[in-house]
Amino acid sequence: MSSMNWSGVFPAATTQFNPDLSIDIDASQQVLDALIRDGVHGLVVLGTCGENNSLEADEKRTLLKAAVEVVAGRVPIIVGVSELTTTRAAAFAKDAETLGANALMALPAMVYVPTEAELEAHFRTVAQASSLPIMLYNNPPAYRAAITLGVLSRLADEPTIVAVKESAPDTRRFTDLARTFGDRFILMAGLDDVALEGLMLGARGWISGLTSAFPQESVALVAAFDRGDLEEARRIYRWFMPLLHLDAEHDLVQSIKLAETIMGRGTEYVRMPRQPLAGDRRAQVIAMVEEAAATRPQLTPAAAA
Repeated sequence: MSSMNWSGVFPAATTQFNPDLSIDIDASQQVLDALIRDGVHGLVVLGTCGENNSLEADEKRTLLKAAVEVVAGRVPIIVGVSELTTTRAAAFAKDAETLGANALMALPAMVYVPTEAELEAHFRTVAQASSLPIMLYNNPPAYRAAITLGVLSRLADEPTIVAVKESAPDTRRFTDLARTFGDRFILMAGLDDVALEGLMLGARGWISGLTSAFPQESVALVAAFDRGDLEEARRIYRWFMPLLHLDAEHDLVQSIKLAETIMGRGTEYVRMPRQPLAGDRRAQVIAMVEEAAATRPQLTPAAAA
């Protein structure tokens, strides 16, 4: 756990598919490699943007193995643990450690809405399945289960649960977490359009969706914040905001993949039940990405460091 650096920008990387919707391992590796070369500080694979729940069990393991291979230790890899049952989640957590992941991002069990006791038991079982550090993913709008202060208090005795990805749209959560737990849990900003607010309120890093399309600007934003240049951070953030709002929508995966495609960083193939954006929504997102590309902020060497 001591080798895991939780600071900086961690894009929630996409899984790339072939036209027949089989996994394109080469393209998926190319996406990860390009993000590293653009300066990101770590990677999240098999998260929401990685379409975790659209993959078969063996595909998840194959993709994680491929990610570890191409990353080759250059940055840490956090892998999503998102399953229908606790047993499957614990099994994947164990396998992820064997395959070379550096940390886990644990989600509530999919579909079922748990009680607090059930949520606690789920996370505790996953934590005890491996020795990897774990970041709990709090996103009540998406997953209908809130990781409350009470749940976190009861999980504080699990030494490998070290971080919280906070994706609730209410930024007061950051202050409530800091006041309640001090430095017991590392806080990570998890919702793109309140990322700068999260950093200002104590988040150590940013788990980001739109970084997949605009990594250099994302890295520059956090670098500016880290060195105390809030004017520069706000300048980049305001330019970025129309796209960052996409991260809070139900079609975020399709929107991010379309943005990647426009920026020459991937394709927009998604697995059903998702389908590529169409009609007015597609035209809207294309216009937003093209506008962002045409007005990219000038980054000084210091801003991009």
